[in-house]
Amino acid sequence: MKSPRLCLACGNPFHPLLRVPNQRYCSAAACQRERRRRWQRRRLRVDADYRDNQARAQSNWRARHPDYWRQYRATHPAYRERNCAMQRERNARRSSSPVANMDASPPLHPLASGFYILRRAVETGIAKMNACTVHIAVLSAPNGSRIRDCKEMT
Repeated sequence: MKSPRLCLACGNPFHPLLRVPNQRYCSAAACQRERRRRWQRRRLRVDADYRDNQARAQSNWRARHPDYWRQYRATHPAYRERNCAMQRERNARRSSSPVANMDASPPLHPLASGFYILRRAVETGIAKMNACTVHIAVLSAPNGSRIRDCKEMT
């Protein structure tokens, strides 16, 4: 029998299995979960194919279960309240930069001329999906009449 080793997860001594010569984690369920968690975290960091496959699998699962999180939050009010409190704390730690979700980052290239749907930003400074922060300047002549030399206005 091999000499005892210390488990990388819990730190307790254990005897490695004979058929697993490089065993570094004991056989406790929590330690095996930690071993798999560390393996996946490393694999996601170093393997682009694995990362892409995981992203596709998660996307497919979300498409098959579109209301999962809405239902979970509805049936677990403590979870919802904890998330709200944590988000308020994160917002308070931010100095002055607004909070943005998903597509609210600056566009890679300027917007083209055209018609756009704008959504009202909430006062908390949090932008939800597909929201754009815009500055609209009213163009008018000094006497209040409209400017007619603009290409879009002719």
